[in-house]
Amino acid sequence: MPLLPGAEPYRRAGGPVGVLLVHGFTGSPQSVRPWAEHLADAGLTVSVPLLPGHGTRWQDLQHTRWEDWYATVETAFAELAADCERVFVCALSMGGSLALRLAAQHGDRVSGLVLVNPSVRSDNPATVLLPLLRHLLPSLPGVAGDIALPGAAEVGYDRVPLHAAWSLARLWEATQAGMPSVTQPVLLMHSPQDHVVSPRNSALVLARISSTDVTELLLDRSFHVATLDHDAGRIFDASLDFVRRLAPAAAVDAGNHSGSTRPDPEAGARG
Repeated sequence: MPLLPGAEPYRRAGGPVGVLLVHGFTGSPQSVRPWAEHLADAGLTVSVPLLPGHGTRWQDLQHTRWEDWYATVETAFAELAADCERVFVCALSMGGSLALRLAAQHGDRVSGLVLVNPSVRSDNPATVLLPLLRHLLPSLPGVAGDIALPGAAEVGYDRVPLHAAWSLARLWEATQAGMPSVTQPVLLMHSPQDHVVSPRNSALVLARISSTDVTELLLDRSFHVATLDHDAGRIFDASLDFVRRLAPAAAVDAGNHSGSTRPDPEAGARG
């Protein structure tokens, strides 16, 4: 199947500090593309893989499992690690679960995590019915596009395939089990008004991880897809500052990219 417009993976070579960005469930690299471009413009080496089953049609996601998504993230991480001295992982929604598992599995090879509205637990009581429902219903209405900014849109599916949703619940279990092994610095940003992932997810992350260098920021003006919302610029700047604080080489290399500018997520809304 052809890719949806904007759903293609993204990679740009830069300096010795790399950043892996991971999109969410039923979404695509488009949801984190402006974030990735901002970091790349600042001189970082950036990679945004397209997770299996995403970016085409929801029926394709039905035939994948969380292990497939994680394998793609792990491969992209290994490629960055081969080219860069330090690698950070930034993630949105379900990407946060994959990022946390990567950090738990790879230890200090992951230099730090930036999580935006991470999805690590069920907020729907009906999740317990997924083992049965997935054999009775192919899909339910989608969750893409929860954005407060007028005119902003997310490239994602309008349906949630239930076989994949059942596997997502298995990923949550694996991620939660590994959270105590996460010791890397963490920048966690979340929206109080999120209609897809409740703040209880971020609270669980903060309670379970073993990291001592933890920063929490509230995204008061944005909904779930905050990377395309009113607070996008704040996310971009905070994540770049986080990387530069922990990896000074990222700030040094930025001298070769002094002409870059931060994208304005509200430019389209202003016309």
